[in-house]
Amino acid sequence: MLDAIDPIGGTPIVRHGTLFGVSLGPGDPGLITRAAWDLLQRRDAVWVYPARSGKTPSYAFDIVRRAGVEAPETHMQLLFPMTHDGDKLARAWLKAADTVLPWLRAGRDVLFLVEGDASTYATFGHLARTVQALDDQVPVQIVAGVNAFTAACAQVPVPFAEQDDTVAIVPAAYGVSAVDRLLPDFDTLVLMKVKPLLDELIDWMESRDLLAGAHFIERVGAPDERRFSGNDILALRGTKVSYLSLLIVKHPHRIRGERIKGCLKKDGPPQPLMESA
Repeated sequence: MLDAIDPIGGTPIVRHGTLFGVSLGPGDPGLITRAAWDLLQRRDAVWVYPARSGKTPSYAFDIVRRAGVEAPETHMQLLFPMTHDGDKLARAWLKAADTVLPWLRAGRDVLFLVEGDASTYATFGHLARTVQALDDQVPVQIVAGVNAFTAACAQVPVPFAEQDDTVAIVPAAYGVSAVDRLLPDFDTLVLMKVKPLLDELIDWMESRDLLAGAHFIERVGAPDERRFSGNDILALRGTKVSYLSLLIVKHPHRIRGERIKGCLKKDGPPQPLMESA
């Protein structure tokens, strides 16, 4: 896009397009924010969206399709394989960056569609860093979105956190032993990407008497969402679940240490603590 004329050389100055991480929420099109919705109405922007393979449709694109938003003329899928192989991932990020850079350098804005929130366990951060490593003139913006775990708590429904509750958000891939070490310090554990360890986590929750306050949510907000709470979670043993699954584990037995209470007047009697709105 032509931005200005160089006053010295008289040559056109081309403004780079912006790379947007457009958060779409976890699955329900009604959770797309107004900011993201406004961007999706633009017909001059390019859409790109992640998929695990050429045979697997993009979940992010499906959210927009179910929202009834028509894709612009230029849109395409980018492949990001599900692997822990650093070399394969780096090659995928580089290929994706090489794909979007010509549009950005031509002054076109590129919208990278992301399920959930683009700053929370999302591919967008890797793509943005790779793009800016290749061309630091490319501006990047993130449109915040609804996280899967807050949407899941709303669906159950249980509060995500209250007053001075402590919360830990942990990829379950760290293993049950790591989760167990965190348990004494947190009122709520959010366990992400639980598919590979679900049976072990179920055994752990049962042994720790945590099932009563546990909630399993799969593909929250999607038409095929599934929810299991309490002892009903035991029925998931030995079954296959979606990669887009998580566990909310409430710890009612936690012993809290001393808390420092603030917001008190120094020259008068203690005032009641008020929860934020």
